[in-house]
Amino acid sequence: MMQRFLFGFAALALAASSAQAETLNNDTVVALVSAGLGDEAVIAKIDGSAAQFDTSTGALIALKNAGVSSAVIARMIAAGTAATVSANAAMSVDSPDPSVPHPAGVYMLADWLTPAKMAVIDATTSNQTKSGGFLGYALTGGIASMNFKTSIPNAHARVETSQPRPTFYFYFDQANQSLSNGARDGFWAAGSVTSPAQFSLVRFDVKKSSREAKVGSFNIGGAKSGVMDKDRIPFTYTMVAPGVYEARPEQALPAGEYGFLYSASTGGGVGIAGVGAMTSRIFDFSIQP
Repeated sequence: MMQRFLFGFAALALAASSAQAETLNNDTVVALVSAGLGDEAVIAKIDGSAAQFDTSTGALIALKNAGVSSAVIARMIAAGTAATVSANAAMSVDSPDPSVPHPAGVYMLADWLTPAKMAVIDATTSNQTKSGGFLGYALTGGIASMNFKTSIPNAHARVETSQPRPTFYFYFDQANQSLSNGARDGFWAAGSVTSPAQFSLVRFDVKKSSREAKVGSFNIGGAKSGVMDKDRIPFTYTMVAPGVYEARPEQALPAGEYGFLYSASTGGGVGIAGVGAMTSRIFDFSIQP
């Protein structure tokens, strides 16, 4: 008698555990509707269970074609929105722990502070390209190169450090699905930037009220766009979590203005008139003495 009681209790506990661990998805909702459960029962099940719904346009059309009512679909969308809000609420913009979710972007680790924190580096977008060396180009018949530089405003970056080899963290969309919807400036929205390898670390020449970096050249031998190899500052990076990379310059950097530069040419190429329509996004920082 006691054995049967214990067996029955264990079976009930297992069933309860399975029910508690159940996660609803689009297929389970369709199965509930196909079984004849009314909207009220299905909605109550959604409200009382963990869920992972696909609410893309195609998935919603498929649900409607499968006989799921608009009321149930609306509750599925609401459940997915609530889960996203909850996940975003758990994010941090300054936690020094790289395993803590951060909004997509580039961060500098300020581990010399007490307490340590991460400083987000907002991207500066530059659509302005300046040319230089035209006189030498003209006088030598194109043997000397004419250079093109991207320019960003202000003589100094907002984020600065006295550390010659600061640590940076790149957060991409693989780390959290919400990151693919855009970084603080919408940089990741296109989903085409997935690795620090797509960036160049460069040093800027400081002007009176701006900073400039070489992004192309043109001479009689041809045209080159993008940061030249000799102008790149080597840095290493490692993946510390899905979509999260730690990066550091290979050598100590002298005092100056720097930035991780990503350039996207939107057509036109490099020519005598300029470097086509090139948009550069720079995550800039300063090394102070």
